[in-house]
Amino acid sequence: MLRIEGNSKLVMVGDSITDCGRERPVGEMPWGGLGNGYVNVIAGLLGATHSEQRIRVVNVGTSGNTVRDLKARWQEDVLGLAPDWLSIMIGVNDVWRQFDCALMPERHVLIDEYAEVLEELVASTRPRLRGLVLMAPFFIEPSREDPMRRLIDRYGAAVRGLAERHDAVFVDTQAAFDVVLEHRHSYMLAGDRVHPNIVGHTVIARAFLTAIGFAW
Repeated sequence: MLRIEGNSKLVMVGDSITDCGRERPVGEMPWGGLGNGYVNVIAGLLGATHSEQRIRVVNVGTSGNTVRDLKARWQEDVLGLAPDWLSIMIGVNDVWRQFDCALMPERHVLIDEYAEVLEELVASTRPRLRGLVLMAPFFIEPSREDPMRRLIDRYGAAVRGLAERHDAVFVDTQAAFDVVLEHRHSYMLAGDRVHPNIVGHTVIARAFLTAIGFAW
């Protein structure tokens, strides 16, 4: 059974993986307002199969965001939209900047800061919500010994713990990609192992919908 109640507003927040060219200031349907990524796939499947539920999907992903950026816009882009359900996927930039900007420590969001800020945001917001979905950040790399993959797994573990503490639905997007990576090279899912193509976005959408009780 679908966990999201009828007539709910589902706000989805995150970085470029969520953004995917959404409309500004707020991305909504119709006419491509949700962007061309997993949020659009989710909205399409919910609308096609649960039209009677009238679930309103809103995209406020912003490219380049870390959890610091998320905190700075939380009031306007999350609380100000008064969601019934909220989905958060953030963390890949927090990790990535430690590799592509290795000589700029001011841009690094280390694990302790990441966990602390996300905990603060979730703890202050959870009482206002009917439901919360926390999605692990991912790196489309099968080797768990890869340095960035190893670090992203630590950030994902922090999100899992947060979900357990705050009665949230946890979506293990990394595990979902790992299944597909048994059969496809990462380059068939994302050229930079971060920004998925449509197959990768469908992997994310499927993991999200499965976690909230979507019947396939």
